[in-house]
Amino acid sequence: MTVSVPLRPARRVGSGPARSAHTSWPRLDWLLLATVAALLVLGGLLVWSATLHRVDLTGGDDAAYLRKQATNAGIGVVLAAVVAATDHRWLRLWAPVLYAASVVGLALVFVPGVGATINGSHSWLLIGGLSLQPAELAKFGVVLGMAFVLAERSEAHLRQSVNAVDVVPALAIAAVPALLILAQPDLGTLMVLTVTVFGVVGLSGAPKRWLFLLAGGGAAVVVAAVQSGLLAGYQLDRFGAFTDPSLDPRGAGYNTQQARIAIGNGGLTGQGLFNGTQTQAGFVPEQHTDFVFTVAGEELGLAGAAAIVALFALLLWRALRIARRAEDLFGRVAAVGIACWFGFQAFQNIGMCLGIMPVTGVPLPLVSYGGTSMFASLTAVGLLLNIHLRTAGRPGHGVVVRNRMARSRF
Repeated sequence: MTVSVPLRPARRVGSGPARSAHTSWPRLDWLLLATVAALLVLGGLLVWSATLHRVDLTGGDDAAYLRKQATNAGIGVVLAAVVAATDHRWLRLWAPVLYAASVVGLALVFVPGVGATINGSHSWLLIGGLSLQPAELAKFGVVLGMAFVLAERSEAHLRQSVNAVDVVPALAIAAVPALLILAQPDLGTLMVLTVTVFGVVGLSGAPKRWLFLLAGGGAAVVVAAVQSGLLAGYQLDRFGAFTDPSLDPRGAGYNTQQARIAIGNGGLTGQGLFNGTQTQAGFVPEQHTDFVFTVAGEELGLAGAAAIVALFALLLWRALRIARRAEDLFGRVAAVGIACWFGFQAFQNIGMCLGIMPVTGVPLPLVSYGGTSMFASLTAVGLLLNIHLRTAGRPGHGVVVRNRMARSRF
């Protein structure tokens, strides 16, 4: 899949009349909003079912996690609305600040008394009674940072595309958080970040040789991490269990075995919401977070699981469509980065539930329980809406798009 869209140089920050996104609310991407809303509702129901009657999780309050998930989604929707309504030029100005904040958050996890280890990964911040995972916010920060650097360098030289010289600082932007995430170590987030960077470079118009260099460099980093002992023993055991599920069925392979049993129990239409035998008995670990897709497979069956996959496919289509129609390089790169982020993370999460990907502990965007992941994902949706509003709100946009479609293809 390639993107080849002739772009005219975007206006520099501070030039021309200000344009407020909120004047274009009728031009919102309603299909994107409906897709996100459906994922949020399904996620709430699945989280509720996974924690129902789980005294070990809720302390006897069956609706505790449902209320927390609804609160997280509400805060995320507010963040998305703020980003969508912010003037596009101000958003570009804030991109370096948001990137720097994400790097600082990643560094703080190594500060004694601030960082915490949960499920074997030292990737959490404990602030008062709140727990935050900066790596989730770093995905959004890297997308913004790379989009900002590529756009600024191209526009400074009055170019409409990315060349080899522009790729180096963009990769440096991604390398800093990647190294901090590797040091935690959070292998799942690192995989998502790597694929996101790969997609941004590949679809931004940069020379294709950079893709081969990135693939080779990524393989070298993996080999070095294994050889140096940087990866924890349980992470290596998970990869061993992935290659041979029968290797340790009561240890590293337990999660995958139970996930497969739960999904297999669902059949075509499922056992009914709140009625899954594996789910309600709590046999699948972390079923409200990393393995929430197994709840859909068991209780909603193949039909419900396929609906979730279809919703993610629809979300990716809208993101790539927004990227294709974006009138500036910043918007195009940011939208492509979000599409790669959501697409691979959903594939990784669903794949580990089905046993076709190793267990790495990444949540299903917009569906799994978790505050930081929800905030980052919905903020990214707000950025997609911002790019769409800015493009759809320009006079003559329809003519521009028709001309582009005649010269462009995915």
